[in-house]
Amino acid sequence: MRLSIDNHFGIHDDALKLRSQRMELMASNLANADTPGYKARDIDFRAALSEAQSAQGVNLRVTHSRHMPVADGVLGAEVKYRVPTQPSLDGNTVDPQLENAAFAENAARYEATMSFLNSRITGLRSVLRGE
Repeated sequence: MRLSIDNHFGIHDDALKLRSQRMELMASNLANADTPGYKARDIDFRAALSEAQSAQGVNLRVTHSRHMPVADGVLGAEVKYRVPTQPSLDGNTVDPQLENAAFAENAARYEATMSFLNSRITGLRSVLRGE
């Protein structure tokens, strides 16, 4: 029986990529908290992860020179604008307190996913060593 690394890691490799992309968006939001007219952006993590899981096993390839290449984005997660609770007068929709809280939560979940993947890799190493 052939071992598939993708099957062994399950959903967690996709989750790690999505969490990383989400952290980049939130860091960008925080960096632009004082930029007039900046609109806060985020992804719907659950929807993106569900989409990634349903799309697994689909091999997209370019078969003609006029075909558009597959996007290099992370799992095709759709970036959306946040609905502001209280936009500023200059049009900026970043709420630094909410962004910091969301960033901290996402970072904790990122760490949990990394920990799970680390335990999976440790298990694979022990199997390969025959322990």
